[in-house]
Amino acid sequence: MDKIASFTVNHLTLEPGVYVSRVDQDPTTGAVVTTFDLRLTAPNREPVMNTAEVHTIEHLGATFLRNHPVWAERIVYFGPMGCRTGFYLIVFGSCTSQEVLPLVRDMFSFVAGFEGEIPGAAPAECGNYLDQNLPAAQWWARRYLTQTLEHADEAHLNYPA
Repeated sequence: MDKIASFTVNHLTLEPGVYVSRVDQDPTTGAVVTTFDLRLTAPNREPVMNTAEVHTIEHLGATFLRNHPVWAERIVYFGPMGCRTGFYLIVFGSCTSQEVLPLVRDMFSFVAGFEGEIPGAAPAECGNYLDQNLPAAQWWARRYLTQTLEHADEAHLNYPA
């Protein structure tokens, strides 16, 4: 079996950032999609996020993205990585990290400042509705904003060689 692309990135040197993981064209429809690696922690060198805050960021992020006035129609998917070091964002069309960076900043600003009931966190709406942690999600969102997104440069936008 061939190794998938994300496993070829050296996770020992990977830092938090916004990376294009892959650009694919669906052979049936011809639709192009871009997958982004929104990496919040340095893999294997920093603590991972707990499931409750990952779940909260997923609910808030997906709600924000699917209601965005410009990007909503381009959003295919937003969800967590199994390793709990970040999230995948998949959008229709070919797109660069630089082009999606303002959207990612806005999304994590939304999470950092969110107040109220978490969207979709009710028994009829979610399969694990009690596994939520808004304060921890906000902490991770602020950390990603201040340590990575607010000063993102080429090192935060392109996978290391």
